[in-house]
Amino acid sequence: MAMPARILLVEHNPYNLELLSTLLEKEGYLTLGVTTLEAFDQALANAPIIHLALVDIDGFDRGIWLRCEALHARGIPLLVIAPGTSLAGRGESYRYGARGVLIKPLVTREVVTAIASLLEGSA
Repeated sequence: MAMPARILLVEHNPYNLELLSTLLEKEGYLTLGVTTLEAFDQALANAPIIHLALVDIDGFDRGIWLRCEALHARGIPLLVIAPGTSLAGRGESYRYGARGVLIKPLVTREVVTAIASLLEGSA
């Protein structure tokens, strides 16, 4: 039996982080959630395996992009959540290694489908 994929969730809002974590755990994924850039750094340094990262760029400073580059450099597929009004954020997401961008407000089925698709493509 294959081990479930571990997904790094980066979300500054603890409530939204809990919602995403609950959704993905119900889908059978393992989640590791962080709410600060410092915790993001620790997760990258200490997590044994990260199969995919789901990063909400809203609420973080420009340092989030350095972390996205680090994920890309490690070959970790990156899916970005961006505010619906941020055209620049969408463009930067791809420039810093994102393989997809989800626009707020999120639709749960789209989140699950995008994650499954990226994990299939990286297997």
